[in-house]
Amino acid sequence: MFIVLTAVIASCLSGCGGSDTVSPGLAALLELPDTSDNKWYHPGLPAPDSGCERLRIRPFGGSLGSVFRDVNEVHLASARNGGIEPIHNTDEAWANSRGLVEVRPCSLYYVDELKHSYPYLTREAADLLDEICARFRDSLDARGGGDYRPKVTSVLRTPASVGRLRRVNRNATGESAHIYATTFDISYSKFICDNPEGVRRTFEDLKNLLGETIAGLRDQGRCLVKHERRQACFHITVCAPDSVQIYR
Repeated sequence: MFIVLTAVIASCLSGCGGSDTVSPGLAALLELPDTSDNKWYHPGLPAPDSGCERLRIRPFGGSLGSVFRDVNEVHLASARNGGIEPIHNTDEAWANSRGLVEVRPCSLYYVDELKHSYPYLTREAADLLDEICARFRDSLDARGGGDYRPKVTSVLRTPASVGRLRRVNRNATGESAHIYATTFDISYSKFICDNPEGVRRTFEDLKNLLGETIAGLRDQGRCLVKHERRQACFHITVCAPDSVQIYR
């Protein structure tokens, strides 16, 4: 099912930094040689742990846990309004994958090795991911620089992959907004360092800068966000045009 689903969706449009070539992750799944020339597909260099320059972070209303507390039911309501039908089998993959965008490593972000999800989102969710990471990069540049990219750790799931995830992570929810292709996770504990010889930043500052960026878009009603402590990520769902109001 995993390989079939990936092959079915492979003809979709590519996301940030993508092209119509087979992505490295897809090549591995299909046991094809990696022919991608995507220079951004690397796990990054060792992050420096000394000589870091501190970032100026604008206050965004409290701790990460207190600011980003949109519960799963709210994410699900918005995801059902704006997402695809969950994919259970090959026929549904053909029918429901139209219009999905392949999410690929690029200058804005890195896509981690995905063990329980597939690198696809709705166009609206992919655009939101691009905007979050572009704003993060612009803010970093404006405050003195540093070559860092956020890491995307989970994207589209199927009910089957959610079931597999629950076997290894009992904290995973039974129904996940990820199955609607509207939702993605961005790590706040790990960032890709593309140039350790450049301006060095602490991961704590990078985490808070990413939180500041996401908070701005959430305040505009663009997304719902849950601060996940155990997975150390921001769980983000793009808001459907007629989605429910954000819980404050």
